[in-house]
Amino acid sequence: MGDIGKTMIYLGLVLLVIGCVIHFGGRFIPFGRLPGDINIVGENGSFHFPVVTCILISIVLSVIANIFSR
Repeated sequence: MGDIGKTMIYLGLVLLVIGCVIHFGGRFIPFGRLPGDINIVGENGSFHFPVVTCILISIVLSVIANIFSR
């Protein structure tokens, strides 16, 4: 049971760091408004798909997962 507890603590710390980066880093890194994100505004509505933001988040999470899996 000790391994599960340690894993939960590490996951909590990672989520805390990610939350702080998104909250406080939003002023410096415009998540969802990066160049390459698709934003289509039409007459009856709008469509927004943050392609580059999704790729960036995927890369960061992959690096974090590789660090903790070793």
